[in-house]
Amino acid sequence: MVVELHKSGKSSREISRDLDIPSEMVRRWSREFSSSEDSSFAGNGKRILSAEQQEISDLKKALKDAQIERDILKKAVGIFSKSDNKYSGS
Repeated sequence: MVVELHKSGKSSREISRDLDIPSEMVRRWSREFSSSEDSSFAGNGKRILSAEQQEISDLKKALKDAQIERDILKKAVGIFSKSDNKYSGS
């Protein structure tokens, strides 16, 4: 929002006064956004990860998914092994 206001032509001083934030902060955010839109404000929902960090994150997610799937299968085996004896024709 601040950067958009600054890009629209509003001065840092006006934005600072309207939003009650230091004008230097407005200028800094605008510079940061202008220099690198993709990596600016990384803590705001945009994580910047190296290729290795991304791979680790992906592997952790895959491991968690596999563990959940394993637990579901364990429960299913337990349920089906109990019910097999009830319905066998012998």
